[in-house]
Amino acid sequence: QVMEIDWDADPSILAKVKLQARVETDEEDELVKGYVAAALSHVEQHCDCRLVEGEPAAPDEIGLTPDVWQAVYLLVAHWYANREAVALGTIATSVPLGVERILWYRKRF
Repeated sequence: QVMEIDWDADPSILAKVKLQARVETDEEDELVKGYVAAALSHVEQHCDCRLVEGEPAAPDEIGLTPDVWQAVYLLVAHWYANREAVALGTIATSVPLGVERILWYRKRF
């Protein structure tokens, strides 16, 4: 089960995500929240661990540390800016590599 964010308990999360993605209005908040849920799921799948708030209690858990949040912010901003499966007119993108690098030390092998 993917971690759920209590948006009302910590509104700063949405503010930080929107700042990273350069979202200036509230019209797309639900879309952005959906991207955050997908990014959290991606982190769990990539690292083969379950995300937890606070200290991990089991070997298959990782905490929502600043580096994990940074990977989430990068993914959300990338998905917000590139809403299609294929980006035309570009040469390359390094966001997935940046996310992989951030999460490398959290990954279970």
